[in-house]
Amino acid sequence: MTTLYLDANASEPLRPEARAAMIAALDLPGNPSSIHGDGRAARRVLEQARGQVAARFGCRPRDVVFTSGATEANALAIHGLGAGRRVLAGATEHPAVLRAASGLELIPVLPDGQMDLEALEAVLADGPPALVCAMAANNETGVLHPLLDIMLLCQRHGALLHVDAVQAAGRLPLSLVELGADSLALSAHKMGGPKGAGALLLRPGLDPAALLPGGGQERGRRGGTEALPAIAGFGA
Repeated sequence: MTTLYLDANASEPLRPEARAAMIAALDLPGNPSSIHGDGRAARRVLEQARGQVAARFGCRPRDVVFTSGATEANALAIHGLGAGRRVLAGATEHPAVLRAASGLELIPVLPDGQMDLEALEAVLADGPPALVCAMAANNETGVLHPLLDIMLLCQRHGALLHVDAVQAAGRLPLSLVELGADSLALSAHKMGGPKGAGALLLRPGLDPAALLPGGGQERGRRGGTEALPAIAGFGA
């Protein structure tokens, strides 16, 4: 009996090229932070994946921060970029965003599910600078938010824009530069990669403080030895 998997919105099946890259990475004993030959071999795989993600989503490799998934990427953006700012989020954002900040202010959505831009502008105009969190595509309804319009409002009022792009990545064209966003969260398993790998993409010049300080990995923005097989699969 043939079965069909129809829940790709929650997690896509692993793509063959991702599996192959993961198996190859599993055979590498080195730590990417080590300077001996095995360490440098692991580092090459890590940086190849970083370059692949950067090329696909319109940013510099040095501005890709690998994480354990989009939940961590969202939290890193909100805690790091939202420090000293009001944090605003659409009322229908994913719980990974809604639960990441204390004192978060909700922006209502219209009957069609899109963020109410008039309400957003009123809140942005009435207070200190903010970090606005807006998902590219809603994980339950599929509604696409008008990110370019949101970006223009943010620029007008000196706000930063963080985009949770998890449900749109791999399905719609997405570029950090073209969106004009300050950060973008991704999850590998939503687009045929492995579970346990994600990334936060940053606009050049932004350097959020680490949620997980440690050994200086990821340019000091995310401590802990990188999950090389998962990251290699993500890049592939």
